[in-house]
Amino acid sequence: MSLIFSRQCEYALQAVTYLALKPEGEMTSIKELAKKLGIPYHFLGKILQDLSYKGLLASQKGPTGGFRLAMPAKDITLFHVVEAVDGVGFTKNCVLGFPECSGQNPCAVHEKWAGLRDGIYSMLVSKNIAQVAREMRKPEYV
Repeated sequence: MSLIFSRQCEYALQAVTYLALKPEGEMTSIKELAKKLGIPYHFLGKILQDLSYKGLLASQKGPTGGFRLAMPAKDITLFHVVEAVDGVGFTKNCVLGFPECSGQNPCAVHEKWAGLRDGIYSMLVSKNIAQVAREMRKPEYV
């Protein structure tokens, strides 16, 4: 499990990346996604529905239905997916969980976390799903 993002967010990032490798407009079933990525079927279904509701995926019911990206992969950044699933709390919350932590009242790791957090944010907003999909080297994505 990721140190920063929820398991749900990790699965969302994996599924969106997988869908980016499909021909544009092609629907992919939850069954295929769950099998290829090793994600529990019902949990994945909920994640994909949430991503559809947030406008990142399009869905279609029926025997030829499934999910596809709702926009070109180059227009979806990693940050869009993280924001849709986990929100943006990591960009402002204390890594140790102290609610009163701030620049005026810092915890022991406040300054170090601020630099790491800014680097993570920069990577998430600058990397789009098309780039991630192109650079993917995992056999499940082939």
